[in-house]
Amino acid sequence: MDKYLIVGLGNIGPEYEMTRHNTGFMVLDAFAKASNTSFDDRRYGFVAETSLKGRKVILLKPSTFMNLSGNAVRYWLNHENIDQSRLLVVSDEVALPLGAFRLKANGSNGGHNGLGHIQQLIGQDYARLRMGIGNDFPRGMQVDWVLGRYSEEELETLQPAIDTAVEIIRGFVLAGIDITMNQFNKKGKVKG
Repeated sequence: MDKYLIVGLGNIGPEYEMTRHNTGFMVLDAFAKASNTSFDDRRYGFVAETSLKGRKVILLKPSTFMNLSGNAVRYWLNHENIDQSRLLVVSDEVALPLGAFRLKANGSNGGHNGLGHIQQLIGQDYARLRMGIGNDFPRGMQVDWVLGRYSEEELETLQPAIDTAVEIIRGFVLAGIDITMNQFNKKGKVKG
């Protein structure tokens, strides 16, 4: 059976719930809910499993804290014997406006600590879905921004992107990265 590892980046604990840095967790929670599955506390993270048309999908929310996310990703790739081409990592992205997203087959970490640690351990060659959280913060206040909670209005703006991210994960598993990028990246740009 083909297996896929879908990782949402975030920080564990109630103080981080609904914060911008936990957007990856929010996407995985939405996917798990849509797939009628739930997360169990396992090694290096919270794990849920489902299947799509005969393909096993493992959802992982690392419990290692953001800047050590690579430990969880590497462990679960090895533990489940999943090829890196079947890994998709969902993260927050300050360089994209709130509600925008960008799916890429590989690339740099863009200064994101979670992606940076994954890259240190397994390289740059894995798919990532970056969810825009905006960058409406004063200089030097990025940490406060990413660890800040979404307002009700921001969540309303974000929700369609989360819904689309659930579809992107399905597309990644069923159609592959290239077709899914072609299908969704045009939709991810915010019209100005």
